[in-house]
Amino acid sequence: MKSQALQELVKKIFSDERFKQRFISNPESVLSQFSLSKQEKKAVLNTYAKLGLVASDSPQLEAAIKPTSGWFSPTP
Repeated sequence: MKSQALQELVKKIFSDERFKQRFISNPESVLSQFSLSKQEKKAVLNTYAKLGLVASDSPQLEAAIKPTSGWFSPTP
């Protein structure tokens, strides 16, 4: 489950262009303004480093997930 702080961060990045530019120029500084766990900060920085800013329906995210999607197979 995502924390409220993580949800607020993502919402602000995708709804406020100035905030988004601040994040792009200095992600660590922006993240320090939110009450994120160490794991959340690491996940945000790793995802940003690998994919940039992507929405949940972006082709970049889909391409990154597809190679690993075979690891989960629900049992009938």
